[in-house]
Amino acid sequence: MARMALTERFITSPKRVPSSGRADYLDSIVPGLAVRVTAQGHRSFVLIARYPSSPRNPTRRALGVHGQLTLDQAREKARTWLEMIGRGVDPKIEAERERAANLRRQVNTFGAVAEAFLERHAAGLAKQADARRTLLVDFGPLWRDRPINDIRPEEIARAVRTIVERGAPYQAHNALGYLRRMFTWAIGTHQFGVTISPVERLKPRDLIGVRAPRERILSDEELRSVWSGAGEMGYPYGPLVRLLILTGQRVREVADMTWPEFAPATGLWTVPAGRMKGGRAHEVPLGPAAIGLLADLPRFNAGSFVFTTTSGAKAVNGFSKAKDRIDALSGVSGWKLHDLRRTMRTHLSALPVQDLVRELVIAHAKPGLHRVYDQHAYQAEKREALELWERRLRAIIE
Repeated sequence: MARMALTERFITSPKRVPSSGRADYLDSIVPGLAVRVTAQGHRSFVLIARYPSSPRNPTRRALGVHGQLTLDQAREKARTWLEMIGRGVDPKIEAERERAANLRRQVNTFGAVAEAFLERHAAGLAKQADARRTLLVDFGPLWRDRPINDIRPEEIARAVRTIVERGAPYQAHNALGYLRRMFTWAIGTHQFGVTISPVERLKPRDLIGVRAPRERILSDEELRSVWSGAGEMGYPYGPLVRLLILTGQRVREVADMTWPEFAPATGLWTVPAGRMKGGRAHEVPLGPAAIGLLADLPRFNAGSFVFTTTSGAKAVNGFSKAKDRIDALSGVSGWKLHDLRRTMRTHLSALPVQDLVRELVIAHAKPGLHRVYDQHAYQAEKREALELWERRLRAIIE
Protein backbone atom coordinates (compact mmCIF):
# COMPACT_ATOMS: atom_id res chain seq x y z
CA MET A 1 0.00 0.00 0.00
CA ALA A 2 1.50 3.32 -1.12
CA ARG A 3 2.35 5.96 1.47
CA MET A 4 2.01 9.71 1.12
CA ALA A 5 2.30 12.79 3.26
CA LEU A 6 -1.37 13.16 4.20
CA THR A 7 -2.91 16.61 4.07
CA GLU A 8 -6.32 17.92 5.11
CA ARG A 9 -7.05 18.73 1.47
CA PHE A 10 -6.24 15.17 0.41
CA ILE A 11 -8.33 13.64 3.20
CA THR A 12 -11.41 15.76 2.52
CA SER A 13 -11.32 15.40 -1.27
CA PRO A 14 -14.42 13.60 -2.70
CA LYS A 15 -12.01 11.55 -4.80
CA ARG A 16 -10.98 9.64 -1.66
CA VAL A 17 -14.47 8.11 -1.24
CA PRO A 18 -14.54 4.57 -2.68
CA SER A 19 -17.51 3.31 -4.68
CA SER A 20 -17.97 0.50 -2.16
CA GLY A 21 -16.40 -0.81 1.03
CA ARG A 22 -13.59 1.28 2.47
CA ALA A 23 -10.12 2.50 1.56
CA ASP A 24 -7.06 3.16 3.71
CA TYR A 25 -4.50 5.87 2.88
CA LEU A 26 -1.19 5.49 4.74
CA ASP A 27 0.78 8.46 6.02
CA SER A 28 4.46 8.66 5.14
CA ILE A 29 5.27 10.93 8.08
CA VAL A 30 4.13 8.73 11.00
CA PRO A 31 4.61 4.97 10.42
CA GLY A 32 1.38 2.99 10.62
CA LEU A 33 -0.91 6.03 10.62
CA ALA A 34 -3.69 5.87 8.05
CA VAL A 35 -6.96 7.57 7.27
CA ARG A 36 -9.82 5.17 6.54
CA VAL A 37 -12.60 6.38 4.24
CA THR A 38 -15.86 4.47 3.74
CA ALA A 39 -18.25 4.48 0.80
CA GLN A 40 -20.60 6.60 2.92
CA GLY A 41 -17.89 9.31 3.22
CA HIS A 42 -17.03 8.59 6.87
CA ARG A 43 -13.39 9.34 7.61
CA SER A 44 -11.42 8.15 10.64
CA PHE A 45 -7.78 7.83 11.67
CA VAL A 46 -6.32 4.41 12.49
CA LEU A 47 -2.95 3.12 13.62
CA ILE A 48 -1.73 -0.16 12.14
CA ALA A 49 0.76 -1.80 14.49
CA ARG A 50 1.70 -4.96 16.38
CA TYR A 51 0.11 -4.27 19.76
CA PRO A 52 1.51 -5.92 22.93
CA SER A 53 -1.77 -7.76 23.60
CA SER A 54 -1.75 -9.32 20.06
CA PRO A 55 1.78 -8.99 18.66
CA ARG A 56 1.64 -11.78 16.06
CA ASN A 57 -0.08 -9.78 13.29
CA PRO A 58 -0.46 -6.04 12.59
CA THR A 59 -3.84 -4.77 13.81
CA ARG A 60 -5.80 -1.62 12.99
CA ARG A 61 -7.10 0.40 15.94
CA ALA A 62 -9.11 3.58 15.72
CA LEU A 63 -7.46 6.80 16.89
CA GLY A 64 -10.51 8.98 16.32
CA VAL A 65 -12.96 10.41 13.84
CA HIS A 66 -11.78 13.00 11.36
CA GLY A 67 -13.45 16.25 12.25
CA GLN A 68 -13.24 15.48 15.94
CA LEU A 69 -9.52 14.86 15.53
CA THR A 70 -7.33 16.97 13.23
CA LEU A 71 -4.53 15.48 11.16
CA ASP A 72 -1.91 17.05 13.46
CA GLN A 73 -3.69 15.65 16.53
CA ALA A 74 -3.93 12.22 14.92
CA ARG A 75 -0.18 12.24 14.20
CA GLU A 76 0.60 13.29 17.77
CA LYS A 77 -1.66 10.59 19.20
CA ALA A 78 -0.16 7.96 16.87
CA ARG A 79 3.38 8.94 17.98
CA THR A 80 2.30 8.59 21.63
CA TRP A 81 0.82 5.16 20.95
CA LEU A 82 3.96 4.03 19.10
CA GLU A 83 6.12 5.18 22.02
CA MET A 84 3.91 3.21 24.44
CA ILE A 85 4.06 0.12 22.21
CA GLY A 86 7.84 0.44 22.17
CA ARG A 87 7.78 0.24 25.98
CA GLY A 88 5.53 -2.83 25.87
CA VAL A 89 2.44 -0.91 26.99
CA ASP A 90 -0.83 -1.55 25.17
CA PRO A 91 -2.60 1.81 24.57
CA LYS A 92 -6.03 0.20 24.91
CA ILE A 93 -5.22 -1.29 28.32
CA GLU A 94 -3.64 1.97 29.43
CA ALA A 95 -6.73 3.91 28.33
CA GLU A 96 -8.95 1.53 30.33
CA ARG A 97 -6.68 1.99 33.34
CA GLU A 98 -6.95 5.76 33.00
CA ARG A 99 -10.75 5.57 32.68
CA ALA A 100 -10.89 3.45 35.84
CA ALA A 101 -8.64 5.93 37.64
CA ASN A 102 -10.81 8.84 36.53
CA LEU A 103 -13.89 6.98 37.73
CA ARG A 104 -12.23 6.41 41.13
CA ARG A 105 -11.40 10.10 41.28
CA GLN A 106 -15.05 11.01 40.73
CA VAL A 107 -16.30 8.48 43.28
CA ASN A 108 -13.64 9.25 45.88
CA THR A 109 -14.75 12.77 46.68
CA PHE A 110 -13.71 14.75 49.73
CA GLY A 111 -17.16 14.17 51.22
CA ALA A 112 -17.01 10.40 50.70
CA VAL A 113 -13.52 10.10 52.17
CA ALA A 114 -14.42 12.36 55.12
CA GLU A 115 -17.50 10.25 55.90
CA ALA A 116 -15.45 7.03 55.72
CA PHE A 117 -12.72 8.53 57.91
CA LEU A 118 -15.21 9.63 60.57
CA GLU A 119 -17.08 6.33 60.48
CA ARG A 120 -14.01 4.12 60.80
CA HIS A 121 -11.52 6.31 62.62
CA ALA A 122 -13.48 8.86 64.69
CA ALA A 123 -13.20 6.74 67.85
CA GLY A 124 -9.49 7.53 67.86
CA LEU A 125 -10.03 11.29 67.84
CA ALA A 126 -10.03 13.28 71.04
CA LYS A 127 -12.78 15.58 69.76
CA GLN A 128 -15.10 13.42 67.67
CA ALA A 129 -17.99 15.88 67.40
CA ASP A 130 -15.66 18.77 66.60
CA ALA A 131 -13.90 16.74 63.92
CA ARG A 132 -17.22 15.80 62.31
CA ARG A 133 -18.47 19.38 62.34
CA THR A 134 -15.18 20.73 60.97
CA LEU A 135 -14.83 18.24 58.10
CA LEU A 136 -18.49 18.07 57.06
CA VAL A 137 -19.90 21.49 58.01
CA ASP A 138 -16.92 23.83 57.68
CA PHE A 139 -15.07 22.18 54.78
CA GLY A 140 -17.95 20.19 53.27
CA PRO A 141 -19.50 23.15 51.37
CA LEU A 142 -16.08 23.91 49.86
CA TRP A 143 -15.05 20.46 48.66
CA ARG A 144 -17.81 17.89 49.32
CA ASP A 145 -18.21 16.85 45.66
CA ARG A 146 -14.60 17.47 44.61
CA PRO A 147 -12.33 14.48 43.85
CA ILE A 148 -10.10 14.11 46.90
CA ASN A 149 -6.92 14.19 44.80
CA ASP A 150 -7.90 17.48 43.17
CA ILE A 151 -7.69 19.50 46.39
CA ARG A 152 -4.53 21.61 46.39
CA PRO A 153 -2.38 22.82 49.32
CA GLU A 154 -3.16 26.45 48.52
CA GLU A 155 -6.90 25.75 48.82
CA ILE A 156 -6.45 24.19 52.24
CA ALA A 157 -4.21 27.06 53.33
CA ARG A 158 -6.84 29.57 52.20
CA ALA A 159 -9.63 27.73 54.06
CA VAL A 160 -7.59 27.55 57.27
CA ARG A 161 -6.64 31.25 57.03
CA THR A 162 -10.34 32.07 56.75
CA ILE A 163 -10.89 30.44 60.15
CA VAL A 164 -7.99 32.44 61.59
CA GLU A 165 -9.34 35.70 60.14
CA ARG A 166 -12.69 35.21 61.86
CA GLY A 167 -10.86 35.20 65.17
CA ALA A 168 -10.62 31.46 65.85
CA PRO A 169 -6.92 30.49 65.71
CA TYR A 170 -7.39 27.53 68.07
CA GLN A 171 -10.14 26.15 65.87
CA ALA A 172 -7.85 26.68 62.85
CA HIS A 173 -5.14 24.58 64.52
CA ASN A 174 -7.67 21.81 65.18
CA ALA A 175 -9.08 22.01 61.63
CA LEU A 176 -5.64 21.67 60.06
CA GLY A 177 -4.95 18.73 62.36
CA TYR A 178 -8.16 16.95 61.33
CA LEU A 179 -7.33 17.38 57.64
CA ARG A 180 -3.80 16.11 58.20
CA ARG A 181 -5.03 12.99 59.99
CA MET A 182 -7.72 12.33 57.39
CA PHE A 183 -5.31 12.47 54.44
CA THR A 184 -2.71 10.36 56.27
CA TRP A 185 -5.40 7.79 57.05
CA ALA A 186 -6.63 7.78 53.42
CA ILE A 187 -3.10 7.15 52.16
CA GLY A 188 -2.66 4.30 54.61
CA THR A 189 -5.86 2.53 53.57
CA HIS A 190 -4.80 2.23 49.89
CA GLN A 191 -8.51 2.43 49.14
CA PHE A 192 -9.16 5.90 47.76
CA GLY A 193 -6.28 6.37 45.35
CA VAL A 194 -4.69 8.97 47.64
CA THR A 195 -0.89 8.81 47.55
CA ILE A 196 0.07 12.39 48.47
CA SER A 197 -1.28 14.63 51.22
CA PRO A 198 -1.81 18.30 50.29
CA VAL A 199 -1.42 19.08 54.00
CA GLU A 200 2.05 17.55 54.26
CA ARG A 201 4.06 20.75 53.81
CA LEU A 202 1.64 23.13 55.55
CA LYS A 203 3.20 24.20 58.84
CA PRO A 204 0.79 25.38 61.58
CA ARG A 205 3.33 27.89 62.90
CA ASP A 206 3.67 29.57 59.48
CA LEU A 207 0.02 29.34 58.50
CA ILE A 208 -1.69 30.11 61.81
CA GLY A 209 0.93 31.11 64.36
CA VAL A 210 2.14 29.68 67.63
CA ARG A 211 -0.54 27.84 69.57
CA ALA A 212 -0.31 29.53 72.96
CA PRO A 213 -2.66 28.33 75.73
CA ARG A 214 -5.40 30.76 76.71
CA GLU A 215 -5.55 31.87 80.33
CA ARG A 216 -8.39 34.39 80.20
CA ILE A 217 -10.99 34.18 82.94
CA LEU A 218 -13.77 36.68 83.55
CA SER A 219 -13.74 38.75 86.70
CA ASP A 220 -16.83 38.72 88.93
CA GLU A 221 -17.88 42.07 87.50
CA GLU A 222 -17.42 40.86 83.93
CA LEU A 223 -19.30 37.65 84.68
CA ARG A 224 -22.17 39.65 86.16
CA SER A 225 -22.31 41.84 83.05
CA VAL A 226 -22.23 38.88 80.65
CA TRP A 227 -24.98 37.13 82.63
CA SER A 228 -27.10 40.28 82.49
CA GLY A 229 -26.40 40.79 78.77
CA ALA A 230 -27.40 37.19 78.04
CA GLY A 231 -30.70 37.84 79.81
CA GLU A 232 -31.37 40.85 77.57
CA MET A 233 -30.38 38.91 74.48
CA GLY A 234 -33.21 36.39 74.56
CA TYR A 235 -33.61 32.96 72.98
CA PRO A 236 -31.70 31.04 71.70
CA TYR A 237 -28.28 32.54 72.37
CA GLY A 238 -29.05 34.24 75.68
CA PRO A 239 -30.15 31.05 77.52
CA LEU A 240 -27.34 29.13 75.80
CA VAL A 241 -24.72 31.50 77.23
CA ARG A 242 -26.28 31.27 80.67
CA LEU A 243 -26.24 27.46 80.53
CA LEU A 244 -22.56 27.61 79.57
CA ILE A 245 -21.93 29.62 82.73
CA LEU A 246 -24.08 27.35 84.91
CA THR A 247 -22.56 24.06 83.74
CA GLY A 248 -19.03 24.80 82.49
CA GLN A 249 -19.53 22.45 79.54
CA ARG A 250 -18.01 22.99 76.10
CA VAL A 251 -19.78 25.28 73.66
CA ARG A 252 -20.83 22.61 71.16
CA GLU A 253 -21.88 20.22 73.91
CA VAL A 254 -24.40 22.81 75.05
CA ALA A 255 -25.29 24.20 71.62
CA ASP A 256 -26.05 20.70 70.22
CA MET A 257 -28.14 19.63 73.22
CA THR A 258 -31.39 17.79 72.44
CA TRP A 259 -34.45 17.34 74.61
CA PRO A 260 -34.16 13.52 74.77
CA GLU A 261 -30.78 13.98 76.49
CA PHE A 262 -32.43 15.72 79.44
CA ALA A 263 -34.51 13.91 82.08
CA PRO A 264 -36.65 16.56 83.85
CA ALA A 265 -37.67 14.17 86.63
CA THR A 266 -34.08 13.70 87.80
CA GLY A 267 -32.49 16.84 86.38
CA LEU A 268 -29.87 14.65 84.66
CA TRP A 269 -28.48 15.72 81.32
CA THR A 270 -26.61 12.91 79.55
CA VAL A 271 -24.40 13.96 76.65
CA PRO A 272 -23.99 10.91 74.35
CA ALA A 273 -20.54 9.54 73.60
CA GLY A 274 -20.68 10.63 69.97
CA ARG A 275 -20.82 14.29 71.02
CA MET A 276 -18.07 14.12 73.61
CA LYS A 277 -14.41 14.96 73.10
CA GLY A 278 -13.28 11.77 74.81
CA GLY A 279 -15.82 9.53 73.09
CA ARG A 280 -17.56 8.55 76.34
CA ALA A 281 -21.04 9.59 77.52
CA HIS A 282 -21.00 12.39 80.11
CA GLU A 283 -23.60 12.89 82.86
CA VAL A 284 -24.32 16.43 84.04
CA PRO A 285 -26.59 16.47 87.15
CA LEU A 286 -28.05 19.96 86.72
CA GLY A 287 -28.69 22.31 89.60
CA PRO A 288 -32.03 24.08 90.22
CA ALA A 289 -31.12 27.19 88.22
CA ALA A 290 -30.12 25.18 85.13
CA ILE A 291 -33.25 23.02 85.40
CA GLY A 292 -35.41 26.14 85.69
CA LEU A 293 -33.70 27.70 82.68
CA LEU A 294 -34.50 24.65 80.54
CA ALA A 295 -38.08 24.51 81.80
CA ASP A 296 -38.69 28.03 80.46
CA LEU A 297 -37.42 27.30 76.94
CA PRO A 298 -39.77 26.76 73.98
CA ARG A 299 -40.16 23.37 72.31
CA PHE A 300 -40.78 22.82 68.61
CA ASN A 301 -42.24 20.13 66.38
CA ALA A 302 -39.66 20.16 63.57
CA GLY A 303 -36.89 18.62 65.68
CA SER A 304 -35.51 18.05 69.14
CA PHE A 305 -32.65 20.54 69.39
CA VAL A 306 -32.91 22.73 72.48
CA PHE A 307 -31.13 25.79 71.06
CA THR A 308 -32.35 26.38 67.52
CA THR A 309 -33.40 28.95 64.97
CA THR A 310 -35.04 26.33 62.74
CA SER A 311 -37.89 25.13 64.96
CA GLY A 312 -35.75 22.35 66.38
CA ALA A 313 -34.58 20.90 63.05
CA LYS A 314 -30.97 22.05 63.48
CA ALA A 315 -28.85 23.28 66.35
CA VAL A 316 -27.62 26.86 66.32
CA ASN A 317 -24.37 27.34 64.46
CA GLY A 318 -22.15 30.35 63.96
CA PHE A 319 -21.69 32.42 67.06
CA SER A 320 -19.84 35.47 65.74
CA LYS A 321 -22.88 37.77 65.45
CA ALA A 322 -24.31 36.55 68.75
CA LYS A 323 -20.94 37.11 70.43
CA ASP A 324 -20.73 40.65 69.02
CA ARG A 325 -24.20 41.37 70.35
CA ILE A 326 -23.53 40.07 73.85
CA ASP A 327 -20.29 42.07 73.90
CA ALA A 328 -22.32 45.18 73.11
CA LEU A 329 -25.00 44.39 75.71
CA SER A 330 -22.54 43.49 78.46
CA GLY A 331 -19.79 45.98 77.72
CA VAL A 332 -17.25 43.14 78.12
CA SER A 333 -14.77 42.45 75.32
CA GLY A 334 -11.62 40.42 74.72
CA TRP A 335 -13.14 37.12 75.78
CA LYS A 336 -14.37 33.97 74.06
CA LEU A 337 -17.26 31.68 74.88
CA HIS A 338 -14.83 28.95 75.91
CA ASP A 339 -13.47 31.32 78.58
CA LEU A 340 -16.76 30.83 80.46
CA ARG A 341 -15.77 27.19 80.97
CA ARG A 342 -12.35 28.17 82.33
CA THR A 343 -13.96 30.79 84.55
CA MET A 344 -16.44 28.30 86.00
CA ARG A 345 -13.71 25.71 86.63
CA THR A 346 -11.59 28.32 88.39
CA HIS A 347 -14.47 29.14 90.72
CA LEU A 348 -14.92 25.43 91.50
CA SER A 349 -11.40 25.46 92.97
CA ALA A 350 -12.59 27.93 95.60
CA LEU A 351 -15.44 25.65 96.66
CA PRO A 352 -15.32 22.66 99.04
CA VAL A 353 -15.23 20.11 96.21
CA GLN A 354 -12.74 17.29 95.63
CA ASP A 355 -10.32 18.06 92.81
CA LEU A 356 -11.29 14.81 91.05
CA VAL A 357 -14.97 15.85 91.12
CA ARG A 358 -14.13 19.33 89.80
CA GLU A 359 -12.50 17.74 86.77
CA LEU A 360 -15.31 15.24 86.25
CA VAL A 361 -17.91 18.03 86.29
CA ILE A 362 -16.36 19.52 83.14
CA ALA A 363 -15.84 16.07 81.55
CA HIS A 364 -12.10 15.78 82.03
CA ALA A 365 -10.96 12.16 82.17
CA LYS A 366 -10.04 10.48 85.43
CA PRO A 367 -6.28 10.53 85.90
CA GLY A 368 -4.00 7.50 85.89
CA LEU A 369 -5.28 4.32 87.50
CA HIS A 370 -8.52 6.02 88.53
CA ARG A 371 -9.63 5.49 84.94
CA VAL A 372 -9.17 1.73 85.23
CA TYR A 373 -10.10 0.90 88.81
CA ASP A 374 -12.48 3.67 89.86
CA GLN A 375 -15.76 3.09 87.99
CA HIS A 376 -17.88 5.16 90.37
CA ALA A 377 -20.03 7.65 88.42
CA TYR A 378 -19.74 10.45 91.04
CA GLN A 379 -23.21 11.63 90.04
CA ALA A 380 -24.20 12.82 93.53
CA GLU A 381 -20.82 14.51 94.03
CA LYS A 382 -21.09 16.33 90.70
CA ARG A 383 -24.63 17.47 91.53
CA GLU A 384 -23.44 18.89 94.84
CA ALA A 385 -20.58 20.69 93.10
CA LEU A 386 -22.91 22.26 90.53
CA GLU A 387 -25.35 23.34 93.22
CA LEU A 388 -22.50 24.94 95.18
CA TRP A 389 -21.44 26.74 92.01
CA GLU A 390 -24.99 28.00 91.42
CA ARG A 391 -25.06 29.48 94.93
CA ARG A 392 -21.71 31.17 94.37
CA LEU A 393 -22.85 32.46 90.99
CA ARG A 394 -26.05 33.83 92.53
CA ALA A 395 -23.92 35.81 95.00
CA ILE A 396 -21.93 37.24 92.10
CA ILE A 397 -24.81 38.28 89.84
CA GLU A 398 -27.28 39.56 92.45
